[in-house]
Amino acid sequence: MMTRILAVILALAALPAQAADKMTLILDWFVNPDHGPILVAQELGYFEEAGLEVEVIAPADPSDPPKMVAAGKADLAISYQPQLHLQVAEGLPLIRVGTLVSTPLNCLLVLADGEVQSIADLKGRKVGFSVAGVEEALLQEILGVNGLTIDDIELVNVNWSLSPALMAGQVDAVIGAFRNFELNQMEIEGVGGRCFYLEEEGLPAYDELIYVANRDQMDPEMLTRFIAATEKATQYIVNHPEKSWEIFSGTAKELQDELNSKAWVDTWPRFSLTPAALDHGRYARFEAFLSESGLVEGQRAVSDLAVDLGAK
Repeated sequence: MMTRILAVILALAALPAQAADKMTLILDWFVNPDHGPILVAQELGYFEEAGLEVEVIAPADPSDPPKMVAAGKADLAISYQPQLHLQVAEGLPLIRVGTLVSTPLNCLLVLADGEVQSIADLKGRKVGFSVAGVEEALLQEILGVNGLTIDDIELVNVNWSLSPALMAGQVDAVIGAFRNFELNQMEIEGVGGRCFYLEEEGLPAYDELIYVANRDQMDPEMLTRFIAATEKATQYIVNHPEKSWEIFSGTAKELQDELNSKAWVDTWPRFSLTPAALDHGRYARFEAFLSESGLVEGQRAVSDLAVDLGAK
């Protein structure tokens, strides 16, 4: 009997390991603390445990990731909830399958001691942005609440250089600055910054960073495993934030600086603890807001925008 059992064990051990499913994830920006659960899941082997081989790619252009997924050139992209609503309204076959950062990070950033002390002070001034479309739409609404229109300002595409453009005086404000990143960047440079928080300026709360897939081509079972691995990584981060920082920053030398260290502290509490879970009301409210503001035509059902892969 023992001989037969041993023979079975040896036979199973001799079987080739099942090949991992390969998938491609396009980040929204260069690697930074916002991507903590992804890199921690990679480093701790959670993707491997889930039978996944995940290729993580930083985009050359921050507006490219959702378009690449829509074109079938990647399995997942990190995007923004406001951008998702606009792009689905434009006809892109995108759908939210998970949440990475569940609170707004975006803000309208100005110099703390500059001439812009209120949104109304932006009249006749330059405002920098990095992602065309979505940031302009959000800015348009913030301006409207404060008695201005988009025609009252001059928009300047500063691409990746949000806080540098502001500190250099190239623009008077920037939209798209993340409160966990650009504010710290300016502090390190000895320049005071001030954020106008979008959710305090007339916009409904929303998920900042989400995972989007191609609704017509996605593999729900594979994506469910990916989301579960990032949830496990998030739980590890929340339980061990300092150790997680060591793991995260150890993946690249350029992450081991004061800026990323400060940003990590401001970021990890904002990671979604239940990345698969979908807040239907949040998506319905933001869709209604965009429609009522004239930023999209009509209203799409939440099921056209987002899905909870774990729901039965």
